[in-house]
Amino acid sequence: MPSIGVKLYSVFFKLLLRHRMLNTGVSNTKDGYGTISRANATGIPANASFVDGVATKDINIDPFTSLSLRIFLPQSVLPRDQIRQLTAADVLGFVRGHETQMEKEWENAYRKGQNLKSLSGEWKGDLTQSTVYQGYLPAKSVRNHKKLPIIVQFHGGGFVIGSKDSASNDMFCRRMAKLCNAIVIAVGYRLAPEHKYPAAFEDGFEALTWLAKQANLAQCNKSLEHVPSGYFHKGSEMYRELVDSFGENAVEPWLAAHADPSRCVLLGVSNGSNIADHICRRLVKAGSVLEPLKVVAQTLMYPFFLGKVPTHSEIKLANSYFFDKSSCLLAWKLFLPDECPDEDHPAANPLIIDPEFPLKRMPPTLTVVAELDWMKDRAVAYSEALRKAHVEAPVLEYKDAVHEFATLDILVNTRQAEACSEEIAVWIKKYTSGKDTEFSY
Repeated sequence: MPSIGVKLYSVFFKLLLRHRMLNTGVSNTKDGYGTISRANATGIPANASFVDGVATKDINIDPFTSLSLRIFLPQSVLPRDQIRQLTAADVLGFVRGHETQMEKEWENAYRKGQNLKSLSGEWKGDLTQSTVYQGYLPAKSVRNHKKLPIIVQFHGGGFVIGSKDSASNDMFCRRMAKLCNAIVIAVGYRLAPEHKYPAAFEDGFEALTWLAKQANLAQCNKSLEHVPSGYFHKGSEMYRELVDSFGENAVEPWLAAHADPSRCVLLGVSNGSNIADHICRRLVKAGSVLEPLKVVAQTLMYPFFLGKVPTHSEIKLANSYFFDKSSCLLAWKLFLPDECPDEDHPAANPLIIDPEFPLKRMPPTLTVVAELDWMKDRAVAYSEALRKAHVEAPVLEYKDAVHEFATLDILVNTRQAEACSEEIAVWIKKYTSGKDTEFSY
């Protein structure tokens, strides 16, 4: 059973969550949606330094919807002779005893996580270049370094809370980037009740569409670099006109240098699992619309599934820890359209499948469930449906675990959370390593 501390925290968590959702001010707004006062609104700032082996960067990809992404780049992209963790003590040791304006500028910039290379002057000390990933543009020496798989992550929070840059999500994504040796991209999708269904689902698909465009732009730029000078060169008008038509300035350098779009995994947490699964189904129906991006597998962590006919766990564990059934039903009410607040809505119930839908074409799917989560039975049933369609779909169940046991702020540092991340990494590496590896649970 969970500890006394977890039980007490769960009580306060549920009270606060319900208070926020019940006080959305829906009836007091012109658009009829209202807002929720959310904690951690500012989040953890991105840092181009390799903090604990991972550098991060935020990107806004849609000015109309404010859709944003956070890229987590593992330090393994650097050549081995450049990999070195530099602490604040190292930096202070270099500047101690010096009083020049430039050295003070470097020290202050390091404390704020700024790009050291962008500062004026030339540093005379012995700072390693791997402290900051040379701003937002990889060094030429590492542009053609090894390519890493992509993990597209969707945070949890019942469609109404949570963010890509919350402390717990930032920590979880850093952990996955290191364990999987992959580039993790956390999606900052729109939340309800300000943005009801299908806003979050559309944002998720748009994020993958952007990644596919990035892959194509990177390939175009790489091809142009090898065009013989007899045709045109980078200084010519013809070259500038061509690359501008493809949007050269829109190329994301970290992804262009290190991302392998042919090895993409979707990772959903709670309601993020619903988004990931929706995207997979949409891709199955649409075919190869996102080439060269290819989703090779997905991981659903304690999916936020629901249905009209209650399962055994939905009855027995209705008052479970943190996200109980009544709170989740309220979250669904805030998310689903007013004209269709149905528990069997396609966004909620994965077992309501069009008989014409080719379920057998779904990617391999790992499902993680918690013993004390009231939603676990429906997640297991969906996994069984996938296996009946001959899709590899194992289930990992964790004893004495609660919903979001591996990603919630109070639990993300527990040994059980770490073990869960490690086992997910085993699954992901099976489909991203490019090698035939044994895998069994």
